[in-house]
Amino acid sequence: MIYITLGSKAQLIKMAPIMVELNKQNIKYRFIFTGQHKETIKELIDVFGLRRPDYTLYKGKDITQVFQMASWSVKCLVHTARNKKKIFPSKNGIVLVHGDAFSALLGAMMAKMSGLKVGYVEAGLRSNDIWNPFPEEITRRIVSRMVDYHFCQDEAAMNNSKKYGGKKINTRHNTLYDALMLAVRNQNKINVDIPGEKYGLVSIHRYENISSEKRLDEIVRSMEELSKNIRLLFILHKPTRERLKKYGIYGRIKKNPNIELRPRYDYFRFIKLVWNAEFVITDGGSNQEECSYLGKPCLLMRSKTERFEGLGKNTVISNYNRNVLMDFVKNYHSFKQVKNHCKKSPSKIIVNAIADFK
Repeated sequence: MIYITLGSKAQLIKMAPIMVELNKQNIKYRFIFTGQHKETIKELIDVFGLRRPDYTLYKGKDITQVFQMASWSVKCLVHTARNKKKIFPSKNGIVLVHGDAFSALLGAMMAKMSGLKVGYVEAGLRSNDIWNPFPEEITRRIVSRMVDYHFCQDEAAMNNSKKYGGKKINTRHNTLYDALMLAVRNQNKINVDIPGEKYGLVSIHRYENISSEKRLDEIVRSMEELSKNIRLLFILHKPTRERLKKYGIYGRIKKNPNIELRPRYDYFRFIKLVWNAEFVITDGGSNQEECSYLGKPCLLMRSKTERFEGLGKNTVISNYNRNVLMDFVKNYHSFKQVKNHCKKSPSKIIVNAIADFK
């Protein structure tokens, strides 16, 4: 039996193409939802045409802070220990986990507790700094030690996975490519409010950026300076909104006529906003990859990244330097690239590799 274990929006977006491919090949699987983030999950499931989770481990409030993870993970592991046969009815199987969200670590631990193999999608990515991003870099390193199948998106990830046990498989690209292409093909069917003027898209949500009042304030001040030259759409994740209000910054942004605050969207609507934007300013690795595939100018609001996609081409790392940001926006046209295409679906490569577990 194949088990798909995930708990966040980002994980669902990147695992959805695998579930779609499993459905195409008529391979049965079991969808386990950890409950880490429930916001927009139902919408995403519908957008990708997937079924509801077969089992949900946690039905409480969303886990949005690091300290909440300890209590949540213990509850999930205890629940798994008591309900192994309900959650994982077949002992001869593989549990697919994804990325750097804590649900990946939780899923791997659950698999080992139940005597199952672990398949790690997006394995081998490293920033080589355990504090940046935190705690994601630590999560990746721990999960890698439990893995039986490492699904790596490029040679760098393959090299990073060499020191760990298990089989290494190069998918050549991230499964995000499959999700992105599906969204692009459906652009004409998607309704979302697109400004009538040129705009830049902003999405900031990582813990290292929103946990520090000083850093978040500096980011906002940079956005305020930038908005004097071009309209900005600021997509607000729930934790970001809460921190902005806590630090007394939210009201200031809301009053700015050139910065429009927008809620989080389902994946297809968000991609339509990215598609029509002049550039994207983000701290998200997935957004970095999306922009790379689309050839969209991207400023990464980080000092380091575990991904190589777009670097030296369409993507610039800001290192929190306002001069870098202003130079990027002034010359963003020079960072536009031709859209990237891959010859074989990474999701299909993964499904073909685990088909024997059906």
